Amino acid sequence: MTARRSAGLLLYRHTEDGLEVLLGHMGGPFFAKRDAGAWTVPKGEYEPDEPAWDAARREFREELGLEPPDGEAVELGEVRQTNGKTVTAWAVEADLDPAAITPGTFVMEWPPKSGRTQEFPELDRVAWFGLDRGREVIVKAQAAFLDRLAEHSTGRGSAEP
Repeated sequence: MTARRSAGLLLYRHTEDGLEVLLGHMGGPFFAKRDAGAWTVPKGEYEPDEPAWDAARREFREELGLEPPDGEAVELGEVRQTNGKTVTAWAVEADLDPAAITPGTFVMEWPPKSGRTQEFPELDRVAWFGLDRGREVIVKAQAAFLDRLAEHSTGRGSAEP
């Protein structure tokens, strides 16, 4: 069995208060009442034959219902989450109004063992966070992406896919 892989785009912007990132709150009943660890880079799984960059842009479109922004892509590398999934991310500078999203959905059996299915949004909301607050709410392993973006914004390396 192939290890699960996801790819995503982390939008960032410079404000009077400093660097901010756009994170999505995971939809569905498991995360409904959670804040810490329930926010993520907009991302999704992809098959081995699909380039990660293409998957990141496709998943942005599917999860937010918006076209991914153009611009320089800052390679943020990979992280391995506690569930074993490897996530690859790029950062792109852009401004986006969180109210403009139209999230994609998924279907799951809910309540468990009820035999009924319900549809839930992939991301039930998105919001801009300063880096410190973002580190408090993002999936733990993904905090490395925020650190790498902060390093980049101080003038260190970037790369386009």
